[in-house]
Amino acid sequence: MKTKTTLETIELNQEERTKCLVYTRVMGYHRPVESFNIGKKGEHKQRLHFTEIKS
Repeated sequence: MKTKTTLETIELNQEERTKCLVYTRVMGYHRPVESFNIGKKGEHKQRLHFTEIKS
């Protein structure tokens, strides 16, 4: 079975936008990145993300 996927570009007006909170796991707790100090925010931006390959 083949599935066809398409990516559509959705554009929002400024009044339709809402704030998005990004959470990350730090020392066993999930915390919003917004509450990090300057150093921790910089460290978060430098993190490498990976995708696990199916076995």
